[in-house]
Amino acid sequence: MIGRRRAETIAVLLFSNSPILESSIPISVFGVDRRDAGVPTYRLLVCAAEPGPLRTTGGVELIAPHGLDGLHRAGTVIVPAWHSPSRTPPAPVLDALRRAHREGARVVGLCGGAFVLAAAGLLDDRPATTHWMYAPALAKSFPKVRVDPRELYVDDGDVLTSAGTAAGIDLCLHLVRIDHGSDAANALARRLVVPAHRVGGQAAYMDLSLPEEISGDPLATVISWALENLSEKFDIEVLATRAYMSRRTFDRRFRSLTGSAPLQWLLTQRVLQAQRMLETTELQVEEIARRCGFRSPVALRGHFRKQLGIPPAAYRDAFRTRDPEGAGEEVEAAGRV
Repeated sequence: MIGRRRAETIAVLLFSNSPILESSIPISVFGVDRRDAGVPTYRLLVCAAEPGPLRTTGGVELIAPHGLDGLHRAGTVIVPAWHSPSRTPPAPVLDALRRAHREGARVVGLCGGAFVLAAAGLLDDRPATTHWMYAPALAKSFPKVRVDPRELYVDDGDVLTSAGTAAGIDLCLHLVRIDHGSDAANALARRLVVPAHRVGGQAAYMDLSLPEEISGDPLATVISWALENLSEKFDIEVLATRAYMSRRTFDRRFRSLTGSAPLQWLLTQRVLQAQRMLETTELQVEEIARRCGFRSPVALRGHFRKQLGIPPAAYRDAFRTRDPEGAGEEVEAAGRV
């Protein structure tokens, strides 16, 4: 029981113009009767945030059986998607989310849904995540949110957020684990044919491109220089100096722009560079460590395992790029869901 609301009564809040796959994840997880597999049932309320029908990917139109009134009865409110990080959700939606949270409901934002929670003020002074590609936009638009783009999902008690599409499944399984234990979550994972619990975070899926939200900022030049010179063994003081800022000012500006502390961001970029080299070259780990700016292979291995949950050698075996008989590049994704 959460306040006067039951956690097992779940409202899924849908918007028009949102991607259909992300929107359907909590409906597929919580709206199917799987008692024969040992999975407890939930009461599902699919709610339209706007007058319907709701238009989704490919022109598919949906009609939800409930409106915002469904949020008044739910102990768990899930916002699975939001169509535009630069737009503000409708005021009645934000009011309904605040009321639900105030009355004891746990509120969940999957992927872009974190922007809706942030707009309602529910992520202020809290840790949160979203798809790594949108993390800089979330950090820039909502500076009170402690954005962590490395995590697959963040559980802050009564407010939870997840990264992109597949991570939404991870967080939904986490909710089942909280409500009914590991056995129920494991049974559901087997039915969905997904891992019951994935190790690591989003680092394995990030790329080295400069996000659009960053490109117009004065720090973009410094960030671009860092990305182009990862083989050099520079530290954050060097970046602050190049930005003509004190270390404290640089740390604050950098975090507000990217959602990460500068040192963590730099280590993540170095590990990303190492990932690409492991995927596409035959270089030894010692040489990769040198080219990615690590002081030693031991340092590379330590940070690599910390971020991805596996050592470099195992990553190379799983994700090596091949070119069989000139047929083109293919990435092996064994163990990657």
